[in-house]
Amino acid sequence: MILATHGSVILVTLRQVVGPMLMGVSSKNIIVKSEIYSLVEEKLTDPCGKSSAYGYKSWQKRSEPLVTAVASKLEKDILNLARIALSGRTQDVLQMVHRMAKAHRDNAPELATGLVELMREAPTRASPLRRQTEAVLPTDADTRFSLLRIEETPALDHEPVFSLELGKSLERIVDERTHLEALLKVGLEPTRSAIFTGPPGVGKTMAARWIARSLNRPLLILDLAAVMSSYLGRTGTNLRHVLDYAKSMRCVLLLDELDAIAKRRDDRGEIGELKRLVTVLIQEIDDWPATGLLLAATNHSELLDPAIWRRFDHAIEFPMPDPQAIATFVKASLASHTEKADEWAGVLAGAMRGKSFSDIDRDIKSARRLTAIHGGDLTTHLKDLIRLDQMPKPERIALARTLAGEKLMSQRAAHEFTGVARETIRGEPSKPKAKPRGKRKQDGEAQLPFGQR
Repeated sequence: MILATHGSVILVTLRQVVGPMLMGVSSKNIIVKSEIYSLVEEKLTDPCGKSSAYGYKSWQKRSEPLVTAVASKLEKDILNLARIALSGRTQDVLQMVHRMAKAHRDNAPELATGLVELMREAPTRASPLRRQTEAVLPTDADTRFSLLRIEETPALDHEPVFSLELGKSLERIVDERTHLEALLKVGLEPTRSAIFTGPPGVGKTMAARWIARSLNRPLLILDLAAVMSSYLGRTGTNLRHVLDYAKSMRCVLLLDELDAIAKRRDDRGEIGELKRLVTVLIQEIDDWPATGLLLAATNHSELLDPAIWRRFDHAIEFPMPDPQAIATFVKASLASHTEKADEWAGVLAGAMRGKSFSDIDRDIKSARRLTAIHGGDLTTHLKDLIRLDQMPKPERIALARTLAGEKLMSQRAAHEFTGVARETIRGEPSKPKAKPRGKRKQDGEAQLPFGQR
């Protein structure tokens, strides 16, 4: 672009301006890009057209297609953006802005940075782009019950306990979402979806709450097993309403019990309408906007349609807790209720081996309820959580020694509770059993006649 003022010529590099604006312009219908750049270089080196055989008017005539192309492209972009914005499809607006930021990041970094900043700050729930109908909470048409459970500020009783590998996977999702601007600058998107698998009660829902809290986003929970209707057509409508609502806001959506709907489409026991729901769900996962995060949880991963797995950005498995994880969880659960939280964590870690986090949480809360109702020490009810009848003798001995050694019980109480001898608890060698009283015939002793005895 050339700006002439009072005889001075200001040259601005057209390559940075023209390049991005020509994206999407058909070179066949207007002019090839190489010719456009040739015109640019010619004008930069000879702004007045003195060296050109055709002069300035010729250059202006040859450059008219470029001006027309740029103007046409801008008009189309403005019309497309206005149409999408007025239709209320917020996620489509954001996707278009994301494409523009990606296209301009090299040739117009300031523009790309500005677009990224807009995406980071908008749209919020109060954005003018949001239509009032989008803010209506989806409900079932018959019962009028809400289809979603919304936690505006997800709360945790205590910090969740994750294994090292699991914790890294979850932290990576949060890290990507909190560095959205850096990813968009290089043309990348953050994780948009993830599926959590594992047995019941191992922390899948708690992990979703932890992610939503870390991102400062509301958590929307849809129990797919509960939303199933006897009229499958209505189930599909309910599902679409929920997904449209979640896509219109910056939130974390958790689809719980995913296997209730997303079953294998080759299952002969499933009817056609349910299989169509799987197809709809797959399309929604593919189109999920980068401004939101879609999470799904299932206890029966083997029932899911194989195509579902490929749609999620990450598949994260939640294992059963090991003794170390159980000890950490018990300590966190008891920390504000007893001064002996550390000691009881070590005791219950072995006694509760094989239980899920939800089972352990239920048992501890049960003990606390009994303490609140009947009074006394929490220890009295915590020891009732230990199943001695299922514990091998070596473990009972170790338990008795821990109870006495950590001053949770006296040696006598530990003996009465576990049945382990106090000498064993103290670590003393067991005394040999006394021989029965009375004389016994020694080997080799002669057998006397009856009258001589």
